[in-house]
Amino acid sequence: MKTRFEDLRLLLIQARDTPEMEHQEQQCFIERCKIEPYQLTCRNVVRDPISADELADVDAFLIGGAGEYSAWTSYPWMEALLSMIRDAHDAALPTFGSCWGHQLMARALGGEVKYDPERIEFGCCSVHLTDAGQEDPLFGKFPRTFEANMGHRDRVVVLPEGAIELARNESQPNEAFRMEGRPFYGTQFHSELDADRERERLIAYRSHYVRELGSEELFQEVLDDLVETSEVDSLMYDFLLEFALNGEAERS
Repeated sequence: MKTRFEDLRLLLIQARDTPEMEHQEQQCFIERCKIEPYQLTCRNVVRDPISADELADVDAFLIGGAGEYSAWTSYPWMEALLSMIRDAHDAALPTFGSCWGHQLMARALGGEVKYDPERIEFGCCSVHLTDAGQEDPLFGKFPRTFEANMGHRDRVVVLPEGAIELARNESQPNEAFRMEGRPFYGTQFHSELDADRERERLIAYRSHYVRELGSEELFQEVLDDLVETSEVDSLMYDFLLEFALNGEAERS
């Protein structure tokens, strides 16, 4: 059992074509998890082979975003990744998915993800805890309504069997969920991004977002409306404290 936070080892799955954004995402996870770079191993599924054997060597499994890829499309590497997620769930390995990762976790366990251009969310949005969210060990200390950073076209329309919805908003359900009896969390919002990092991400994918929103003016409004999302700042760090460091009893 790991007794020191600095001894934790994490695996991050990415799907990025752009080296600059691949690195930016890694830095974001390092910052929000409050870890040192040596604690994080990264695999970009677009070019790196992945194996479930890697899960045996880590204390937590993280799945990030994917600016160029969809969670509902099948790519040559998709089935291996979905299988890896199922293995993490079965082993009760602490697992946290952000945005694309959240969608993949739902899909891997039998939920439904769809491309929904009428309900895209970009920039800072309000999110509301469900009753279950208010009782959750991670989200229970959040206010009932909080701000979070978004950037997605796909969404989870049906949660897997055994999933607990923790948060939703006026736009859509399933903004956050946890698998019952497992340290297995997904957030549709980007838990790894503060306002500055969200601005970087939006600008990097500017052409995609302008096309989805319909104009440069609307895109600029999204940038202008960004605010700090202080409630989310420590979410992934708290996840590691609760489950990767102190939650060994939950592991099967």
